[in-house]
Amino acid sequence: MEKAKRGIVTDQMRYVAEIERVPVDEVREGVAQGLIVIPANPNHASLEKFSGIGKGLSVKVNVNLGTSYDYVNLEEELRKLEISMEYGADTVMDLSTGGDLRSIMTEIVSKSKIPVGTVPIYEAEFKAAKEKGSFYNMTEDDLFEVIEEQAKRGVDFMTVHCGVTMEALRKYKGSQRVTGIVSRGGGLMAAWMIHNEKENPLYEKFDRLLEIAREYDITLSLGDGLRPGSISDSTDRPQIQELIILGELCERARKAGVQVMIEGPGHIPLNEIATNVQIEKKLCNGAPFYILGMLPCDTSCGYDHIAGAIGGAIAGWLGADMLCYITPSEHLGLPSVEHVKEGLIAFKIAAHIADIARGNKNAIQRNLEMSKARYNLDWEMQFELALFPAEARKIFDERKSKTKACSMCGPFCPMNLVEKTLKSQNYNIKVAHIH
Repeated sequence: MEKAKRGIVTDQMRYVAEIERVPVDEVREGVAQGLIVIPANPNHASLEKFSGIGKGLSVKVNVNLGTSYDYVNLEEELRKLEISMEYGADTVMDLSTGGDLRSIMTEIVSKSKIPVGTVPIYEAEFKAAKEKGSFYNMTEDDLFEVIEEQAKRGVDFMTVHCGVTMEALRKYKGSQRVTGIVSRGGGLMAAWMIHNEKENPLYEKFDRLLEIAREYDITLSLGDGLRPGSISDSTDRPQIQELIILGELCERARKAGVQVMIEGPGHIPLNEIATNVQIEKKLCNGAPFYILGMLPCDTSCGYDHIAGAIGGAIAGWLGADMLCYITPSEHLGLPSVEHVKEGLIAFKIAAHIADIARGNKNAIQRNLEMSKARYNLDWEMQFELALFPAEARKIFDERKSKTKACSMCGPFCPMNLVEKTLKSQNYNIKVAHIH
């Protein structure tokens, strides 16, 4: 960010400009102003594909992976990472809470060619519980030491719940929430604060956090610890109070030369999505908006990835910059490798739909070329232009027609039918005049 402010174009900026097909000066200016972030820790040696997130760029998709208390299988998490990269994830987050967290994270970072994010309080509370008997015994030094250790390992961006303050908790206590605090990191931070009767160290010592982030070029993802976990709780006082605080911290981060994006909800009905995007952009001065979903209903268990993709497409169209995917196992359990794949596919489609609605020239041109290929029954070109070519080809081959067309219409395919008939009959269409 400091280089961008001085007019220097970095390799990462050039890469983003080339991939997005936008002028490199637009990327540099966006980074300088804090409207674009490019998560890239110099210590992440395997990082090859840089993601530009923010104004004027395509909508990105993040994949969450990682172990849990009940399921610890590093090989499975690495397979999820492979699937994520294969199917076009722009970033991944290691949210591991079970097993040897340090070695798991180190392995994921070393094998990831795309940016990796974490939630440091997970490891900090895990470590405190193991070494001190309870996560309530975690000190602020314990938390900041984990943050710096993760930075040294090569983590590119971190979710830090700085907006869960005593003032925000007072707003929360006076609210009538149905589902309380659903953010795991936000809940841990709030419980620690209440138990110890102390202010959030990430808020109180925000300058210390900025020093670490600046030294390792970490992008801070200011977490939504008070996001709504149900439609009934959407856009309430605790959520907005936290967002106001995040907007203030965003400005402090920018002045310190630290890249920052803002995390958002969560369970939001369709009629409130526009409001949520607008409020974030206004309060945070255009900072990149990284959202979970948004999930526009509470009752799609087993298919939350579909519901979330619907909300995500609309949010992306209205200005959200990165969508955190949701899998079929959301609210039910740790996702399998197949769940990760299904969730990512749904959200990549949602992001692409949003790009079209936003007027992204690359997305619009790709769809135009697909339409031409369909009209010409050019199947190879259709597979090439499809978001997921292998799946498209598999279905086509399994249900192949005896004709050049697909097996749905066969010889009655409407593509070119009318034009061929007109040409063969040398028919001139005349406009009838009714008297």
